[in-house]
Amino acid sequence: MLDLMWSLGGFIVAIGVLVAFHEFGHFWVARRCGVRVLRYSIGFGRPLLKRTGKDGTEYVLSAIPLGGYVKMLDEREGEVVPEEVHRAFNQQALWKRSAIVAAGPMFNFALAAVAYWAVYVIGVPDMKPVIAAPPAASAAAVAGLGEQDLVLRIDDRAITTWQELRTRLIEDALGEDFVRLEVQGRDGQIRNVSLPLDQVRVDPQYLFADLGLQEFRPPIPPVLGEVVAGEAAAAAGLQSGDRIVSAEDESIADWQQWVSWVQARPNQRVSIDIEREGRPQTVEIALGSIEQNGQTVGRIGAAPDLSGAQRLWQDLRAERRLGIVAALPVAVSETWQMSWLTLRMLYRMVIGDVSIKNVSGPIQIAQYAGYSAQTGPVAFLMFVAVVSVSLGVLNLLPVPMLDGGHLLYYAVEAVKGSPVSERAQLVGQQVGLTFLALLMGLAFYNDIMRLIG
Repeated sequence: MLDLMWSLGGFIVAIGVLVAFHEFGHFWVARRCGVRVLRYSIGFGRPLLKRTGKDGTEYVLSAIPLGGYVKMLDEREGEVVPEEVHRAFNQQALWKRSAIVAAGPMFNFALAAVAYWAVYVIGVPDMKPVIAAPPAASAAAVAGLGEQDLVLRIDDRAITTWQELRTRLIEDALGEDFVRLEVQGRDGQIRNVSLPLDQVRVDPQYLFADLGLQEFRPPIPPVLGEVVAGEAAAAAGLQSGDRIVSAEDESIADWQQWVSWVQARPNQRVSIDIEREGRPQTVEIALGSIEQNGQTVGRIGAAPDLSGAQRLWQDLRAERRLGIVAALPVAVSETWQMSWLTLRMLYRMVIGDVSIKNVSGPIQIAQYAGYSAQTGPVAFLMFVAVVSVSLGVLNLLPVPMLDGGHLLYYAVEAVKGSPVSERAQLVGQQVGLTFLALLMGLAFYNDIMRLIG
């Protein structure tokens, strides 16, 4: 229930801000172009709050926070008194109408840039781009990459965090056959490697598995921390600080191996070798069990000692923080790169290189909103930035019913010297409505399949 509240709250706040900025773009530019705005609404359905300004504009907050609209004076939508005709939208010059329509997506890009700016001023917590041991025969292994290699540069661009590494490789996989990496090994030696991209899938779901690139995670030593009273470990006399050396003559290297070993033996009586204060001992233990994901797995009732691992993890932490002025060009560049990447991914989705399973709907967006809101302001701002870019790009697509569709009509009008016929616009609206209905259906289907999967 708490997760649901976070998801709903984060979703409402994020979508409310995104829609408000988008519609404010239309509203602000319309006013600057001399068009009379009749209503500025955030949300649909029953109005919750309503106020009329001194200029006669009605400001509305409605119950369903899934969109909004700006209603302008327009002769095509009702009778306009003669003295107000010059303030009607349809009477404006082509460049003014185009500017008003384009302003919504442009304000979304501006919001994304502001969010990125705030993120870099606050500081982005991340991990250093240190890679785990790549699987044999993977692209990374063939290229000569090894465990704990630190990636310093991709081509001529410095890389300081794992997220930068991911984003750059996704971008390059969409158009390059290989990338040049400058890496530093565990021995401190710097070398250059060529990572092939031509034989991997560009879909982000599979790209890094195909490359064999994963984050390096420091192993957690098989040392007991907290021992839960009344459970198997305590009953066998195990204590905090005990190191698991082997189990049934199988050597135990780290905590994850120990957990896997225990889970595979529910309710069995086993013999383990431990080391306590430097002295070896053998202990008989009757393992417990617990239901997990529909299966019965073994359990001992003890947590790992994380003190040593925490120091290792601390060495891998990275933070990208910039000054107020220095963050401005970086935020604008980040917005542009994410917009271009989104557009390229959409194109690859259309031609079949990227799975349509990547399309997300309101359910998953709400989940991400909740996760990011619980994580902290930086994560939530990053979420707002990414979704704002996506909303801006989507609205600029040349699909009728979207802002990009209206801009397409205006481009045709500029070429032919007269507006697109009402018949053509009607057909276009039907096509656009069908496209949006299919897209929304696909998004909901993917969301539901993720939930039940």
